[in-house]
Amino acid sequence: MTNRGAIHESACENTHEVVAGLIPAGKQVVLDIPCGEGAFSKRLIDRGIEVHSADIVRADQAGNPRFQVANMNETLPFEDEKFDGVVCIDGIEHIERQFDFVRECGRITKRGGFIIISAPNISSLRSRFRWLLTGFHTKCKTPLNERCPHPSFHINMISFPELRYILHTSGYTVQTLASNRIKFVSWLYAPLVPVAFLNSLYWSWKEAKNDDLKVINREVLAQMFSLPVLFGETLVVQAKKR
Repeated sequence: MTNRGAIHESACENTHEVVAGLIPAGKQVVLDIPCGEGAFSKRLIDRGIEVHSADIVRADQAGNPRFQVANMNETLPFEDEKFDGVVCIDGIEHIERQFDFVRECGRITKRGGFIIISAPNISSLRSRFRWLLTGFHTKCKTPLNERCPHPSFHINMISFPELRYILHTSGYTVQTLASNRIKFVSWLYAPLVPVAFLNSLYWSWKEAKNDDLKVINREVLAQMFSLPVLFGETLVVQAKKR
């Protein structure tokens, strides 16, 4: 965790910098949800971007007058095509209704607009190996406290193929994959790449029943074996609304 001034950044190191770098240049109206204490909102406000902040509770320390309470599991309190883009930093893994949330983002985003989603990268080789040995992924290493549910829990960890499916079936197309950082320990899993690739290639070929699936499987396979997905700590996905 890092700090920007006195405001806590509730994300892994360098995540805010990477996400900010993916926001298109020019005049933008952006929704930051969930905004937490408002560190990312402040970062964009300092760049002259019109930022609307939203979260399930008001913990905003940035004093953004455009803050609104919003539940990501419910209809978002914004009109159709209000925003040029939506930024969701480390939020989607905390909610029950991920499909509904992404579709709501599509509703409130202008055609040709963007969405940027970051989440713990459970598609990394390191996380997959941990799951093989323990049944738990990195960033969610032990059972959740089911006797005391809390919004901070990672109740819906999401892999890259799952996130891509949600985006592509909700009117978006993935444009860019990035990561906040690659830790040294993650490179130790590089020897697994050939085995993982050959297995993935075999099954993507075997299960492709028609030409459309062949195209999709090739795209997903190429993205799955990009450096951000294979080794990144936090996965950052930028997609464009069709």
